[in-house]
Amino acid sequence: MRAMNSSVQFQPQPSVSRLTLVETESLIEAQPVGVSAAWRKLLMQADMAAPHVHIATIEGEQGAGKHTLARYLFSRSSLAATTFQRRDAREWLVTDADPATLAGITYLDRVDLLAPPGQGLLLGVLKALQDRPPGRFIMLASSQTSLRQMAAQGLLLPDLAFRLTAVRFAIPPLRQRREDITVLAQSLLERICKLYQQRPVILGPGTLARLLQHNWPGNVRELAAVLETALLEAVNGIIRPDDLALPSGLEAQSELLLPASRTDSLNLDAVIQHHVQYVLDLNRGNKLRAARQLGISRSTLYRILGNENILAH
Repeated sequence: MRAMNSSVQFQPQPSVSRLTLVETESLIEAQPVGVSAAWRKLLMQADMAAPHVHIATIEGEQGAGKHTLARYLFSRSSLAATTFQRRDAREWLVTDADPATLAGITYLDRVDLLAPPGQGLLLGVLKALQDRPPGRFIMLASSQTSLRQMAAQGLLLPDLAFRLTAVRFAIPPLRQRREDITVLAQSLLERICKLYQQRPVILGPGTLARLLQHNWPGNVRELAAVLETALLEAVNGIIRPDDLALPSGLEAQSELLLPASRTDSLNLDAVIQHHVQYVLDLNRGNKLRAARQLGISRSTLYRILGNENILAH
């Protein structure tokens, strides 16, 4: 990582408020950053496909950078001078799914959450788009799971999966491309300092090693949240290992297991609640930061912690 001037004296002011959810999202939605072979291959595929793609799917875990890649495709497409709209797939299908008016780039969040009726609606839209001349629209769908695997398991209409994944980008989780953590941490710190209007900070001895040890279940979004908190804890412009809101020792080793595998329950609500509590524990009880890493609102977090049946909403 490029070292910054460690002589800079930095003392965060107590009155500085935390970043909003929109600002935090903007940190990981900027220009793609990475040096790993997997990340460079993904960007090369995006460069090749961008001028020609009309419908594509971007798959990856929460916080892995799906929206970042969508923006990258947009910037290199023939429609880069038009509009980019990000919509929840379920909401969009109910309110604006008119193939005749589709223009620019539409990025649909969480297609994997569509119930069978919604899947049928989206399939109808895709069929109608066959008659539209190319070059006027691009539809990008995001999913946290493989749509092809969902179709094989009977969870997704096979025809819908085929149409959405004819062009498919799979973002590897951060734990599988640890070479990117150093440059990502540097880039994120620079952006966080800029948003807070603070002078640059550096990573003290042992801090980078601690970042590299963590399993990052929340991927780049989690990294951004951890660094934001560390910035507020830093003294004299130096982020030390103890400033990182991360588990240590045996807790860190246990992160090699996925959170969901730590419960024997087959009930989905129980698994969700267990995972939410796991992320909350990682953040030392900070609900705002946990909600950001989970990609949910604080009200949703409170409902889950209150043992409310979240799947009913």
